[in-house]
Amino acid sequence: MRVKIVNRSKHMLPRYSTNLSAGMDIRANLDREIVLRPLQRTLVKTGLFIELPEGYEAQIRPRSGLALKSGLTVLNSPGTIDADYRGEIGIIMVNLSEKDFVINDGERVCQMVIARHEQVSWEEVEVLNETERGSGGFGHTGK
Repeated sequence: MRVKIVNRSKHMLPRYSTNLSAGMDIRANLDREIVLRPLQRTLVKTGLFIELPEGYEAQIRPRSGLALKSGLTVLNSPGTIDADYRGEIGIIMVNLSEKDFVINDGERVCQMVIARHEQVSWEEVEVLNETERGSGGFGHTGK
């Protein structure tokens, strides 16, 4: 699949780290470092602009290494970039650790996954078909 991208950052285009990776690493594009204090959030600019085809979205997800080692994560995970959005991709980051975290220019801050999606047309009814599970939710299996 080909996707149009404008790269106004100082960095290479997003790319997959391995042949079977689902997500591409996205880098911070900063004029100066960002010091993110505990429980503080910020918008990290990327310098990237994309044009997705209709029926696709870009999902912004945390990087597992940053989350585990540093407590840094994407706040609205997964973030969604719609096919009709043409602005700069910005990443909402939050520091969930007890220590300051410094985000440097060029740092890999998240992953982007391109995914197909559908839009629905609602069919309003009075009753839904029964299933074995029924309305059982959160913890209903006892496990």
